[in-house]
Amino acid sequence: MTANLNKTKQPNIILINCDDLGYGDLTCYGSRCNDTPHVDQLAAEGVQFTDFYMAAPVCSASRAAMLTGCYSQRIGFADYQVLFPGQAQGLNSKESTIARQLKKVGYDTKIIGKWHCGDQPEFLPTKHGFDEYFGIPYSNDMGRQVNALDRPPLPLLRNDEVIQQQPDQRGITERYVDESLQFMRRDRKNPFFLYLAHMYVHVPLFIPKQFLDVSRNGAYGGAVACIDWAMGMIDAELNRLGIKDETLVIFTSDNGSRVWGEGGSNAPLRGTKAETWEGGQRVPCIMRWPGKIAAGTTCEGIASSIDLFATLAELTGAPLPADTTLDSISLVETLMEGKPTRRDVFAYYKGPNLEAVRKGDWKLHFCKIGWAPSGLYAQVLAELYNLRDDVGEAHNVYDRHPEIVAEIEVAAEEFRRVFGDRRLGRVGTEIREAGVCKNPKPLTEFNVDHPYMIAYYDLADMPTMSG
Repeated sequence: MTANLNKTKQPNIILINCDDLGYGDLTCYGSRCNDTPHVDQLAAEGVQFTDFYMAAPVCSASRAAMLTGCYSQRIGFADYQVLFPGQAQGLNSKESTIARQLKKVGYDTKIIGKWHCGDQPEFLPTKHGFDEYFGIPYSNDMGRQVNALDRPPLPLLRNDEVIQQQPDQRGITERYVDESLQFMRRDRKNPFFLYLAHMYVHVPLFIPKQFLDVSRNGAYGGAVACIDWAMGMIDAELNRLGIKDETLVIFTSDNGSRVWGEGGSNAPLRGTKAETWEGGQRVPCIMRWPGKIAAGTTCEGIASSIDLFATLAELTGAPLPADTTLDSISLVETLMEGKPTRRDVFAYYKGPNLEAVRKGDWKLHFCKIGWAPSGLYAQVLAELYNLRDDVGEAHNVYDRHPEIVAEIEVAAEEFRRVFGDRRLGRVGTEIREAGVCKNPKPLTEFNVDHPYMIAYYDLADMPTMSG
């Protein structure tokens, strides 16, 4: 721990995680069609990361990895990238989360919004270090929709109890913000950890009229504007309470934008959500702690959501879990002293398959796994890109740099040893088990006599639930 931290009071921590927000969806990251003045102000007052990665290109695996400081393969989520209502699997109760570690050093903890690490009672947030929970436990497209009347009603939970089914999604973000402000306003002796996991910009996009009316980018732009409004409300409350300087705010997204016609953007990156091209996993990330993190700065080093675990532990004095291997590398020296990030290598896994590895500025692709009418297929690749010069992964220089290829292959072999690589028949040696519920069932069942506010959502989504 640095000398500066030894004299620093534990900060309040607000972690804001958007759903499917793309790298190019914020003005401060280059968007020309969305308006994000409050998030832009956050960036102006803190550090903006250019090369920040989620550990998976889809939501359940991404969120579990961020909370535990581990690649999702290590914690048994390789085959559970997107969890569904009533599924037997979830985050194992033996895993340590950021919230659980912060509880050990006196933090009040609350999650508001999307959990998506298992909806069975033993997997819910209150079993993983959060004092309180208010939100929808999985994606907002997993309720009853016009093209999916066989799905269970979408549940809204308070702690472990379903308090409403099929809520009006146009009002969800407002309710989440109100919950956030009420939590921040409490008279307390302890610092707090608030994890706000937005519903937006995941489809279907139900947008409040005031945001839709001013959007230059349709419903998608309205959803982005609502996220920005939420940031403005939180900042206004921090100022009103006089605790802005005592609060670390982290703003990011769980994976890249899905893009498929909704108006999202991962520009200038290639690819989308669910892919291991940069657009699937490189996401916006901004951190602000006035007086501690230099304002208006940029970090171009490799960093990942899994690094938040070690970072927050070091900042707060929370212990790292004993006898548990993590993949987290602290960013404290980067945040507090402007030093380069310590992460030099990053693995791009899609489920149980290693699709690419980045080392320094270089990224080597091995394959792409996908679906065709005939079933699962693997497209073998031999593609090398210099991401500093070619962030859009447009110019394959594999044949020109055999020494770089060989160097990255060594790193890839270590990832395969630890986490496996199913395409090559490799089984990882350091994989823990996901949690399993013996008698799983959905949290809700449709009742034809129940007076739902919304019997079914009238915007059709993709034919299958997307995470």
